[in-house]
Amino acid sequence: MSGVRDGAAGRAPVSVAPGAAATALVVDAALVLLFAAVGRRSHAESGAVLGVLLTAWPFLVGAALGWGVAVAWRRRAPLGVRDGIPVWVCAVAAGMLLRVATGAGTAFSFVVVAAVVLGVFLLGWRALGALARRRRSAP
Repeated sequence: MSGVRDGAAGRAPVSVAPGAAATALVVDAALVLLFAAVGRRSHAESGAVLGVLLTAWPFLVGAALGWGVAVAWRRRAPLGVRDGIPVWVCAVAAGMLLRVATGAGTAFSFVVVAAVVLGVFLLGWRALGALARRRRSAP
């Protein structure tokens, strides 16, 4: 993921290896699945794999939408923290809208927890990556 940085919106796209973008997409999906699995576990809900998928799918769709927004807006894979903001916002917003549309719960406390946890997950790994890149490039 070298060469990735958060730049001004008017800058030319930063070239990124296709593998880095694919890895980032997989990391995002894995973290959304982890969010769903931990949430289900904390509420002692059954149906391990299918249950996690049923809980996660609205947020996975939202994250995919966020990837589309980020790529269209920034013209590059959302690997940086600022580039990842649409992924996070869409994961939460679209995820909640899809849950409402399908009759799933959207209690205020769940919305808050989902926003915080998905923010930490989806932006946190990007921030850690940026920190690691800075440390590697420091003299």
